[in-house]
Amino acid sequence: MAHLPDLTALALLCAVSEHGSLSAAAQSLDMAQPNASRTLRRLEADLGFRLIDRGPRGSTLTNHGAMVADWAADVVAESRNFQSAAEALRDSERSHLTVAASKTVAEALLPRWLAVLRAERPQLELHLAAQNSEEVQDAVAAGRADVGFVESPGVRRGLRSAEVARDRLVIVVAPQHPWATRRRAITDAELARTPLVVRESGSGTRTTLESAIAHLDPVPPTLELDSNAAVRISVASGAGPAVLSELAVADAVRSGGLVIVPTESEFARCMRAVWLPGSVHEAAELLIGIARRARIAR
Repeated sequence: MAHLPDLTALALLCAVSEHGSLSAAAQSLDMAQPNASRTLRRLEADLGFRLIDRGPRGSTLTNHGAMVADWAADVVAESRNFQSAAEALRDSERSHLTVAASKTVAEALLPRWLAVLRAERPQLELHLAAQNSEEVQDAVAAGRADVGFVESPGVRRGLRSAEVARDRLVIVVAPQHPWATRRRAITDAELARTPLVVRESGSGTRTTLESAIAHLDPVPPTLELDSNAAVRISVASGAGPAVLSELAVADAVRSGGLVIVPTESEFARCMRAVWLPGSVHEAAELLIGIARRARIAR
């Protein structure tokens, strides 16, 4: 025999042995009788001998057929055990959800989304990694995260994406900074000439800013930090202006710790969910839907 026998055919043969006829066996497996007959004929051709005696009163096992059915019983049982174990493993995997999110999304948006998800799926075990947008895409592409949320202008090839929120970047300064009382908008050229406190390379905020003013040959930053919180603290301490997500500075602006400066350009951007093509984790799909509904409700 050049290849392994068809498990469906072996299961059908065992069912004939159990139920006493091909028609009853086919019915027990929810299989049309013509398909069942063809399946057993193929198995007979593979084995090289008859398994079924076909007569006017129905089909019964030959002696060889009864022997093969007996041998096949353990194979079919083990295959069913295998299927059950695989399904249990799949269900176990689907009870865990690993989410990677850019730091702005993780701070400002994801807590509310996850609270809704937790209410709908209380048994779901959640794992969250807050990273910059490049690292999020790395994690999703490598299969280390089931879904990611990024704020960078583009999404790398090989990943699927969907817009889930909109945001804009704003210039913020300390209340004592000369720009804090300025009424005239900051031009893009002024922004490019000003040493800024910036996020690290790879962050969506940094990438969006650099894309917007790259043609103006901006000066090097005065300080580079790896979190929104660190940037906010540095700006409030007088280190200089920064360009951050409006979502990330909302609380500091409300409390008076930072001041938003008017700008000539609108640095709008969108947040996206990203995932690998193919089968999407069910809970990840649910989380994406929650995020999109929250955007509509805002």
